[in-house]
Amino acid sequence: MKFPEPLVRGTLIRRYKRFLSDIDLNGETVVAHCANPGAMTGLNAPGSDVWLSANRNPKAKLDWRWELIRVGKHLVGINTAHPNGIVAEAIEAGQIEELHGYDTLRREVKYGQNSRIDILLEQDSCPPCYVEIKNVHLKRDLPGRENAAEFPDAVTKRGAKHLVEMSDMVREGARAVMVYLVQRGDCDHFRVAEDVDPVYAETLMEAQACGVEAICYDCDISVDEISVGRRLPLQLKAAKV
Repeated sequence: MKFPEPLVRGTLIRRYKRFLSDIDLNGETVVAHCANPGAMTGLNAPGSDVWLSANRNPKAKLDWRWELIRVGKHLVGINTAHPNGIVAEAIEAGQIEELHGYDTLRREVKYGQNSRIDILLEQDSCPPCYVEIKNVHLKRDLPGRENAAEFPDAVTKRGAKHLVEMSDMVREGARAVMVYLVQRGDCDHFRVAEDVDPVYAETLMEAQACGVEAICYDCDISVDEISVGRRLPLQLKAAKV
């Protein structure tokens, strides 16, 4: 996913009310939309270098959107609106081996109980594949979890609901794949943050036991674009059988 125009560098003053952030742009304070409902642990330190995109929507209330933050030597993508498009591009380009071989890709298809699947892959000769995508950017470096990308960073009842509905699709004969997309490049494996949301962790174990697959990829990030990078190994609790 290439940014349509150059990003503008600034300095984070604060993030507040979940979806707002004050940014210093060359001595002027602007308010930027923060498209991230999560806790953003470790990604909201005042004084951090950040990058904004101009909001060209004439109906938008704010002129700027917060896109990236520098953490140490690495850029991290904080905009949770991007992962679906990033993964869709990667699938169409053949960059996600586990999702090769399908003829059509549709996005935001209705299924389950008043839900929409992020991506539905279809081919006449095999069952449909339901692909749910979760944005990952939490990295805490806790003892025993050094360099782990973790999900979620806040309780996600919606995420647990999606796992249940994907399990239902598997029971009906479809394939279902959970894709965890890490919008950073400084992690070497993926874990579930059981301490943050034990219900989600338990529901994922149950979904795996039902046949829902889980894969994780990180991202190559620059101020010009974000693209799918390496596959990261998952260190998860064993699925119950």
